Amino acid sequence: MLNYKDLIYDAAKEVLQGLEVADIAPSETFCDYCIPCFKFAKILRKSPAMIASDAAAAIKAPGMKVEALNGYINFTIEREAYVRETFSHALGTSKPLAGKTVCIDYSSVNIAKPFHIGHLMTTVIGGALYNIYKALGANAVGINHLGDHGTQFGGLISAYRRWGDETRLDERGLDELLELYVRYHNESETDPAVADEAREWSKKIEGGDPYAVGLFEKFKAITLEQAKKVYNRLNIEFDSYLGESFYVDKVCGVEKKLKAKNLLKISDGAEIVELDNDMPPAIIRRSDGASLYIARDLAAAYYRKENYDFDKCLYVVASHQALHFKQLFKVLELLGAPFAADMVHVSYGMVSVEGMALSTRRGNVLYLSDVLDAAVEKAASIIAERNPSLENRQGVAESVGVGAVVFDALYDGRLKDKNFSLADALNFDGETGPYVQYTYARCKSVLAKAGYKKTSDIDHSALTSDEAYDVVKLIGDFDDVVYSAAVKYEPSIVSRRLVKICQAFNRFYNADRIMCGGKVEKARLFLTARVAETLKYGLGLVLLDAPEKM
Repeated sequence: MLNYKDLIYDAAKEVLQGLEVADIAPSETFCDYCIPCFKFAKILRKSPAMIASDAAAAIKAPGMKVEALNGYINFTIEREAYVRETFSHALGTSKPLAGKTVCIDYSSVNIAKPFHIGHLMTTVIGGALYNIYKALGANAVGINHLGDHGTQFGGLISAYRRWGDETRLDERGLDELLELYVRYHNESETDPAVADEAREWSKKIEGGDPYAVGLFEKFKAITLEQAKKVYNRLNIEFDSYLGESFYVDKVCGVEKKLKAKNLLKISDGAEIVELDNDMPPAIIRRSDGASLYIARDLAAAYYRKENYDFDKCLYVVASHQALHFKQLFKVLELLGAPFAADMVHVSYGMVSVEGMALSTRRGNVLYLSDVLDAAVEKAASIIAERNPSLENRQGVAESVGVGAVVFDALYDGRLKDKNFSLADALNFDGETGPYVQYTYARCKSVLAKAGYKKTSDIDHSALTSDEAYDVVKLIGDFDDVVYSAAVKYEPSIVSRRLVKICQAFNRFYNADRIMCGGKVEKARLFLTARVAETLKYGLGLVLLDAPEKM
């Protein structure tokens, strides 16, 4: 696809001294691109309107009409030329990140805890970024940094020995582990002996005690079995499940690096690294010799660099962990790690359901699988009303219901707190996943009824009406939209563009009769096919299926 901003810059830079590419802005009102002339007023000692008028008369931009309006230079691309240019390129063939490696740490479930609604954002943001980077040619490495280390696992063993039952554990799985965990936590707050026993079992796990390790591995297998069922429903994949426990014995290597740089200090028996005045020190080991989370994250950072040689390492973790990542990145900077600047905290807001925040420790848990089941059930009832004769109705309901939850999570900017509403997410007429999926199915229905066969031999002038041209513009730079989502770590850029494409297509569908015969019908069917292709591609990037019938 031609870069029209660069073309405009080349045509205008001699006329407007000091012009930068960033000064050229897309426009959806009077033109396709514009240059505001207000910044040049002081330099040229003229009014913005006069500058725009003089410049518009002098600028020669092939394939574009140049006009002045209210202090702006407006550039309008010749529609037929733009349509032809758009359709001369295949979707998804641009690979600007080829040769780059991006590690993405996301989801990172905790062993023996349920996969609840609070895990939704990290999982789907990370999963969508994984797809987006792969689509752009990068070697994406999906990492599930399991929470599988800490005193709480000794507490779980203690709870299991006190109150657990093997048969009940085999039958109830993670539900049983959760109840044991909550009971242990409540009891430890009032009975110090419970907490002491937990610490003893935790040491036995670290020491390799066969019984303790065997139980812990069983808890881990139960957790991952349920988690992977959820991942399969969400179209999520990982390349690594190395968790915290893998890095415990690698903390010594980090300590050696810190000592070599004279960064490791002792404070009240604990090992710390002093940081800037606006940050508390990073605690590497407590006075009892236990390593802390940041120490294991430092070890993981070095391991990932050595094993993947990443160009970027992303951590998709909630915004309330911002201080932790500031400390982590600062320690790497003080260590002189050449990759310190390549570490990125991709933060996001918190999730609540009808205003209620979630806490595993208090047992106030809403399993994500239950949310997905409820969405699928509601989707099934809606589909039964809309299309009772639909084949594979349950399969479509699964795609639509799960997709509605995911799309809802990925539609707003990631930093915005989410209050999940099932009714809003499953609105087939709103800015939702079902709306995009339904528009895709509508496109496929039109093409099937017309007996459309793929072709590129069309009359481009037949797609220059306002409604058709709006659609062309929105799909014409879709590869650029995907790239923007990658560099901004923001999948919602793709989700929002998909909705805009659907809105524009439905306006086109209602305004321009597609089945009208001749070269116009051929061109409009071609446009419909390109919309369907773009929607399917984009839905896949943000983890949604594209059912052909709804």
